[in-house]
Amino acid sequence: MDVTDFPDDLVQTQHAWNATYAALAVPRLRDTTALRRRLLLLSGRLWWHPYRETVPSVSAARSELRQLVRARGAVRAA
Repeated sequence: MDVTDFPDDLVQTQHAWNATYAALAVPRLRDTTALRRRLLLLSGRLWWHPYRETVPSVSAARSELRQLVRARGAVRAA
C-alpha cells in the first residue's frame, strides 16, 4: 500500500484537526474548552486509526498525511 493511499475518514479527521487547531490559535476570551476537547478527541482518532497498522513507518505516514491535507486546503483556498 502506498503511503499516499489514505482512507477518506482519516483525511477528513486530519482536516478537522487542522481546523480545530487553527480555531484555537485565534485569540478569544472564552469557549476554548470545547475546542481543546475536540482537539483531544480528534488526536485520539488519528493516533488509533487502523490505518497506522498497515504502514511500515507510522511517523512518515503521519507526516505525509499532514502535508496532503495542507496542500488540499491550500488548493481549496485558492
